[in-house]
Amino acid sequence: MIAVKKVVLDVLKPHHPNALEFCLALSAAIENSTVKVNVIAVDEKTESLEVFVKAEIIDFDLIQGVINQMGGALHSIDAVVVRNEPDA
Repeated sequence: MIAVKKVVLDVLKPHHPNALEFCLALSAAIENSTVKVNVIAVDEKTESLEVFVKAEIIDFDLIQGVINQMGGALHSIDAVVVRNEPDA
């Protein structure tokens, strides 16, 4: 089974929710995850974020859905780590 283990994303979001709320929502959606958010740029209405997500198995569609629900937009996937693991 090929599993996505880590992604680094460039995300644009409105000021609300703030970076902490955004990070908590992503982590809550992905079991046993570590999520890190760096605010890269701020303008009048939006913030650009660098989002790091690490977990045993990452459901990318779920991440994208959470980002969209919070009013964000995925600009790019900047890095990915996958692992080909034997089926149990």
